Amino acid sequence: MKKNKYVVYWLLTGCFLIFVMVLVGGITRLTHSGLSISDYKLIQGTIPPMNEQEWQEAFELYKQYPEYQKLNNHFGIEEFKDIYFWEWLHRVIGRFIGVVFMVPFLYFLVTKKLDKPTIKKAIILLIMGGFQGFLGWYMVKSGLIDRPDVSHFRLAAHLTTAFLTFAYSLWVALDLIYPEKKEIDKGIRNLIRIGLVLLLLQIIWGAFVAGLDAGFIHNHWPLMSEGKLIHETVYIEQQPVIKNFFEGKSGVQFVHRYLAYLVVGFIALIWFKTRKMPTTPLQEKGLKVLLGLVFVQFLLGVLTLIYAVPLWLGIAHQIGAFFLLAAMTFTLHRFAK
Repeated sequence: MKKNKYVVYWLLTGCFLIFVMVLVGGITRLTHSGLSISDYKLIQGTIPPMNEQEWQEAFELYKQYPEYQKLNNHFGIEEFKDIYFWEWLHRVIGRFIGVVFMVPFLYFLVTKKLDKPTIKKAIILLIMGGFQGFLGWYMVKSGLIDRPDVSHFRLAAHLTTAFLTFAYSLWVALDLIYPEKKEIDKGIRNLIRIGLVLLLLQIIWGAFVAGLDAGFIHNHWPLMSEGKLIHETVYIEQQPVIKNFFEGKSGVQFVHRYLAYLVVGFIALIWFKTRKMPTTPLQEKGLKVLLGLVFVQFLLGVLTLIYAVPLWLGIAHQIGAFFLLAAMTFTLHRFAK
């Protein structure tokens, strides 16, 4: 760790910035701000409108797209500024993350602070970060054509890639912090791997719920009894039954609910199976934190649903998913070597 401490600090800084970006991205989604900037300018877009004329030009551009024409035609310039801020901040953080990953990487490369395995992992991280930026543009593009909303599939791809980039950054940092190799129980390691896959599936369906505004219906628990519909528009289409679990609001919420039970049960199973095993202090800490976080996250999900996704609960639920993924990644790392 001492030898690589600055590289570790760099990677953990990247983890923190990705966390902040996902947090701001969640606020952007929940405040319906994501389509407020309809043109993508990589460099010029870093500076927001600086005077009334520039604000008016940005607002006039926004008026040309479906979100204003079909949903927000009652907006004045002040309301537009509110939604513009969150999307602008989200994009600026994304650009800043690119600089934070790229510049130190080149410095460490030139000064030979990185060994060959770490160089390969860092290049993978840079590719993941670039792909994440592309998916953000690709997602926004889907909401600028006919419907005033982004594709929930593209939203899920964008969000899941952010989570994966965070998890891999953390993993590379852990490789440097804990370079020692140890014999481990392969059965437990494989259980944790399955748990990680289930958690990622839950994150994907959580993004589907967000993208379809499916948290605004069936606001009851534990049963999906008919609740008050808060969102203004419902799209009901005749389609094959299986499509409802990917594209229907009720079906997507159903999968997200029952995947939650599965994730909780699986993490509880992992904890139960390791109770009488000889474990290191770090393994034990990882398991305890994982178990505690999954119950907190489950409770946050239930409350978010019952109260029909108030902003602070929606953000708390997303942060909970982030912490849970971090705990799962750490625990798997401690059982992977």
